[in-house]
Amino acid sequence: MIKRRTLLAAGLAAPALSACATSSAPDYVDNRASLPPLPHDRHSHARPDEARVLHVSLDLTANFALKILEGAATLTIAARPDAREIVLDIDGLDIRNVRTNQGETQWTIGQRRPELGAPLSIALRPGDREITIAYATSPDAGALQWLEPAQTASGKPFLFSQGQAILTRTWAPTQDSPGIRQTYDARIVAPEGLKAVMSAEMLTPNGEASEGGRAYRFRMRNPVPIYLMSLAIGDLEFGAVGQRTGVWAEPSVLQRGLFECADMEAMVRAAEALYGPYRWGRYDVLILPPSFPYGGMENPRLTFLTPTFLAGDRSLVSLIAHELAHSWSGNLVTNAVWSDSWLNEGFTTYFEGRITEALYGVERAAQQNVLAWAEIQEAIRTIPADSQRLHLPEERGAEDNSSAIVYEKGALFLRTLEREVGRPRFDAYLRSYFDRHAFQPMTTARFLADFRERVVQGDAALEQRLQLDAWAFEPGLPSNAEEPRAESFVEVAHFVDHFASHGGAPAAAPWETWGTYERQRYLQTLPRTLARAQLDALESAFGLNNVGNAEVLFDWLSLALSNRYEPALAPTERFLTSMGRGKFVRPLYRALMAQGDWGQPHARRIYARARATYHPIVQGAVDRIVAAS
Repeated sequence: MIKRRTLLAAGLAAPALSACATSSAPDYVDNRASLPPLPHDRHSHARPDEARVLHVSLDLTANFALKILEGAATLTIAARPDAREIVLDIDGLDIRNVRTNQGETQWTIGQRRPELGAPLSIALRPGDREITIAYATSPDAGALQWLEPAQTASGKPFLFSQGQAILTRTWAPTQDSPGIRQTYDARIVAPEGLKAVMSAEMLTPNGEASEGGRAYRFRMRNPVPIYLMSLAIGDLEFGAVGQRTGVWAEPSVLQRGLFECADMEAMVRAAEALYGPYRWGRYDVLILPPSFPYGGMENPRLTFLTPTFLAGDRSLVSLIAHELAHSWSGNLVTNAVWSDSWLNEGFTTYFEGRITEALYGVERAAQQNVLAWAEIQEAIRTIPADSQRLHLPEERGAEDNSSAIVYEKGALFLRTLEREVGRPRFDAYLRSYFDRHAFQPMTTARFLADFRERVVQGDAALEQRLQLDAWAFEPGLPSNAEEPRAESFVEVAHFVDHFASHGGAPAAAPWETWGTYERQRYLQTLPRTLARAQLDALESAFGLNNVGNAEVLFDWLSLALSNRYEPALAPTERFLTSMGRGKFVRPLYRALMAQGDWGQPHARRIYARARATYHPIVQGAVDRIVAAS
């Protein structure tokens, strides 16, 4: 790799941000010009050592008839004195005009690669500090999902964006790399009767009259990796949970959301007690329509959530704890490249467990850890060795990773460090880590060097016990990994054995008094091969085909389909046609396709009905699954 220079050493003086970005003091010191050089990001065309984007200012109108955003993006940039161009990432954008603060300039669009999009190269002259790009998105932009009224709870159209990992380039021309942090502001024109919200401070809560509807203005003063810039437009209402927390949702969903999110303010306080102040102002959540492809997306100030967490009993609120924890790990300190995504997700999963422990007790956190251990073991058993490392090979796709490794092995690594050095010392280190590296990118190598400097401090015996490099760079689990234990799962194991090995009735299990994790553990540890009579007994005892908890329903359907249980087909179809969360959708289609002549016709029939309701991210994955046989 060619040695790169810092912006400061390269003469990249940071220009003043646009007026909208500097109207009040941000909650950070802008040290982007003096940070260590960025590693090469193979998932971006950008060359930030030559010229980089500091601020994005959007002025866009949402055209629901054409399913496009159109308008302009004005980029504030910093460039080395000898730089002759700046390279941006785009994918499918209709570029109509490019100007700098000094007038017209030359620009070219390079060859598009399916996994990367195309480079937009813009000629620079001395004195060029702003670039304005007039453009429109494509109707099939990968980051945007335009929902028809029939797909929403309110019966009105809806739009939402999903930029992670490298899809922001399909709706905004900028440098789409997690290491290149940018501030932004936006003016978004939404049709009359719909409200726009963004992952930023809302400056005009009621909008302003504008041609084409109402204009909403937003501002993000802290520099973020641009995949966190997000937008939604729909029939939305707001309800407060606390002074700095609340819920956005369609009107008919709002009260359910407020019930589930009642502990959000307490979660923020618990997180701050662990690792320092929440630096983003508000923490609100937006409950999206069912087609949202993820459980949650940690967009600053406005987490996007799947409605599948609305269980009616607050049993799935760990999802909120996870996305809140990202406000420190991922949003505050961010993986510089996607091969180090465990620095976002592993840290966040560890932090989620600490919030869970603080609010709901040690046993509940232990239950999460035991379920996670089983996921790690399954990943080690089934995926290639290269995919079992925390630091993944750079040639992988931006989202080509195993969640069991990136999330759960990463969290297990941090729990191992906590055990070896002691919780007080580890907590002090993590708080210092978030403070010292706030609003900065991070790599695995930099984290390990920092931990060695601050904690190991040359202690050879401690270094040997920790096995830092084995955790980060080797497959599987090092020898110091300890299997977690949850006392409540001992009872679960007893009832699994009672049913599976001794012919006992499943109704003997105290299903009604168990929580979500006990129920999941029960279903996940049953034998994978069961007779029809056993499946009938389970369904009859617990009403599994109609259970309202999405996590439990998924575990049941996975087991039932693997045994070709005909009564599970109707609830499978209902589930797959009522939501688009990839965590559930992809494995269930795989389970059907694995059943050959029995399951494959059902998979294709259901997918033909459901495909149009899924986000493009999920469509692409299921296309490959259904076409695989």
